[in-house]
This record gives sequence, structure tokens and C-alpha cells, in this order.
Amino acid sequence: MSPTLLALLPLVLLLGWVLLHARTRRSDGTLLSVHPYRRLMFFIMPTRNESIVYFEEQIDARPLLAYLAGAREAFGANISHCAVAAANIGLGSTPRMNRFVMGRRLYQRKGRWLTFSMKRATDAAGFDRKAKLATVKLPMVDGETFPQLCARINADIRLQRSGQVTAADKEFKLFNLLPRPLLEAAARLLGRLDHFNLLPAFFIQDDPLYTSVFVANLGSLKMGAAYHHLYEYGNCPLFLVLGQVEDKPGVVDGRVEVVPTLTLRFSYDERIDDGLNARFGLRALARVLADPARWLGGLDAAAPPMWPRADWASEDGEYAVRD
Repeated sequence: MSPTLLALLPLVLLLGWVLLHARTRRSDGTLLSVHPYRRLMFFIMPTRNESIVYFEEQIDARPLLAYLAGAREAFGANISHCAVAAANIGLGSTPRMNRFVMGRRLYQRKGRWLTFSMKRATDAAGFDRKAKLATVKLPMVDGETFPQLCARINADIRLQRSGQVTAADKEFKLFNLLPRPLLEAAARLLGRLDHFNLLPAFFIQDDPLYTSVFVANLGSLKMGAAYHHLYEYGNCPLFLVLGQVEDKPGVVDGRVEVVPTLTLRFSYDERIDDGLNARFGLRALARVLADPARWLGGLDAAAPPMWPRADWASEDGEYAVRD
């Protein structure tokens, strides 16, 4: 290499580094401008799990159980289906929660995406400890009704439990063929590509951890709700865990009674927005689960679209869309 080229090499490397940091376009998000205070949070707390905040909500499950008594037979709905639908409405009414931080920048996510986990097989008792865990990622469609969403979810569940090799299976198998040093290098490379907004759109499109909300129903395993960590891989800023319905003391018409109660536990990346909007998002989700006959419908009359909907805001504006 000539002396001239050697002299120019540091300048070329510096220019390349600047260009990498200047790239802001992503296939899954639109860059947002933020207050200087919030921008500093991305540098002071660069990871999701040091930015995590936990919330809990307790819901009187009697209306939900009554609704599912009909909805399970009518269109194959269970609590997991209702949770995904409630999260969809929560995101629609609180779009500021549909954001993520990547490369120390804040992005508004393009579209609403929901991921949920499931066991690929069950035994006679509903459990199979040897069964593989699968994740399903779905785009949320404006104008879709709850029965239509249930049909899409159930189609994916049937695919996962059919034994058919999915695209995710092929991806996992490919990575597992790599020896440990190469697998570690590949994981680091993916992280750096994502940091600089160079990860291909096809990779993001199908990956379950590039999602608006991840929903896990531990109640289906007869477990209580857990506070879940946020994955550093991907860009999911919200994790919702449901426990099994349990009898708990509650106040009904001024009297203490035993009430079937559903516990929701919510893990949230504080960097995407402040706690007030997190409150609106969680309360919106809980509102749907507390009265699914009204907000999901489909039993006695035609089901309304989950989102958008004109009847969402209450008289006091508590549930108005928070954009």
C-alpha cells in the first residue's frame, strides 16, 4: 500500500464511522425527536433491563369468565386471545407506548405487532414438559373484529402444533449448526447491525422479539403471574404476563367478598415514554379484560372492530386516545 493511501486510511475509517452513526432510517420504525432530558436517558441507561419499570393490575375476572363460556365455543377464544386483543386496543388508544429505543434513538413503530408464546404440544392433562416452546408474531389489522383475530391466532397455533417445520425452526437450526465462537460472533454482529440500522427488513419482519408487546399466559400452566425481564435482543419494550384466575378478597358494593381475580404484570422500558402514558396504556388493556362482552363482543350481536372505534373515549376523557 502506498504512503498516500496509508495516510488517507484514518480519514476513510473516520468518515465511515460518521456515516454509520448518521443512518437513522429503519424498516420497522420512524425516528422521533425527543426532549433533551429523555435523550440523555438513552446514554445513562443504554439497556432495557436497567430501564425497566413494573406495573401490576388486578381484574375482577367474573365478566371475563362469563364471556369465555360462550366465546370459547363460538370462535375458539380463551384468555390468551382476549389478552392479545386487549393489548391491541391498548396500543391503539395509547400509540406513544408503541415505540422502541435502538442505537440510543427513539422510534415510533410502524404498525402494531403482538407476539405470544405457547407450548407446541400438550398431554392429556394439558401439559407436556418435553414440548418445545413456540412464539407467534402477528400484525394487528385496523378494522378487524375479535372473532377474526381468534381465527388468525388459532390458524397459527394449529401450524405450530402440526409438526411442520416453520421458518423460525429453520433459522434456529441454522444458528445451532455454528460452533460456539462463531455463534457468539454472529450474535454480536446482529446486535451491531441493528444498532446502526443495518439489519435487513426480512430479518426483522418475522422475528418474534421485534414486536410491540410480548404476551405470556402463565395461567395456562396453572401458574401465577411473573414479572418478566425485557430481552436485550430485538426491540420489544413491553412484556405482559397473565397468571391463573385465583380467588382473592375484593370489595363488592362496600362488602368484602371472595372474587375470582386475574393478575396482570407488566414490564415496561421507561425510556419509550413517561409513567403517565404507561398508566393509560395498562388501564386501557385492563378495561377490555374487565368487560370483554362490550369491547370484544361477537356473542349476541355482530362484533365491533377492535380498533379504531368511536365509542372508546369515556365522558371524562380518561380513555381518550393518547398520542
